[in-house]
Amino acid sequence: MATFGTAAFAAWAPCRSLGWTTVSFVSHRGLSALLARNPMLAPSWLPACRQKSTVSFLSRPDLPKLAYKKLKGKSPGIIFIPGYLSNMNGTKALEIEEFCKSLGHAFIRFDYSGVGNSDGILEEGTVGKWRKDVLSIIDSLADGPQILVGSSLGGWLMFHAAIARPEKVAALIGIATAADSLVTQFNQLSVEVKKEIEMKGEWVIPTKYTEEGTYHIQYSFIKEAEHHCLLHSPIPVNCPIRLLHGMKDDIVPWHTSLQVADRVISTDVDIVLRKDSDHRMKEKADIQLIVYTIDDLIDKLTTST
Repeated sequence: MATFGTAAFAAWAPCRSLGWTTVSFVSHRGLSALLARNPMLAPSWLPACRQKSTVSFLSRPDLPKLAYKKLKGKSPGIIFIPGYLSNMNGTKALEIEEFCKSLGHAFIRFDYSGVGNSDGILEEGTVGKWRKDVLSIIDSLADGPQILVGSSLGGWLMFHAAIARPEKVAALIGIATAADSLVTQFNQLSVEVKKEIEMKGEWVIPTKYTEEGTYHIQYSFIKEAEHHCLLHSPIPVNCPIRLLHGMKDDIVPWHTSLQVADRVISTDVDIVLRKDSDHRMKEKADIQLIVYTIDDLIDKLTTST
């Protein structure tokens, strides 16, 4: 188990709507957290079936239209930011939407440009362009303070959004946060392999998360992503941050969440590591943890104002 050089304290806190219990060991610029749950509890918000809702489109001058679905409700609102090549119809996005609906809170999910129902060309997508997509959603569709829930690449982008729009971003929840991850992994390759990728213009990465069994990453995508790295200096985000990560993640090492916690200037940071969870964190226990975390932050934000 990881240890930290600063003093830590343990605090037990009940979840107001799910009846779970969590224990956190909190420290400045470094923190670990454990969640103890009752496996007999079933999430009460899960619907027997879902009604299809109409996709809306956000028009932007000189930029691709973005497909989105918006649920009106109370503040703070929640925005789900998907992972690389993921769309707004993934398991986590849909379950979070149902949970927000049960609480009466506003919720937005969307597709990046070039992905899902949004306009644009996938091969032209970059971290910078998708960062603009997130900011467009926040600026044009979100009312009042927002809790951003970012999955993988979305976890990286949510920090950029928090830096750019501190007045709108009230809290962050990272799920397998992939801050700088692709660039870091590329830089760990040998000089020979990196030269080969540069010559081919493409990096082929094995994965179990696509039908083909590989990710095809453009070399230009990696070089552009270098301009958006965060871990080389303090991350100027002061809001509450919750970082959830599976220890069986074979895409983004869980140590990345520790690095993020160490770099961010906020002192209100919790890390929850799930020993048996993989990169996607989409099993029932993972979903329960995610919605518990949203619920707890809503409670924190609404009782502190």
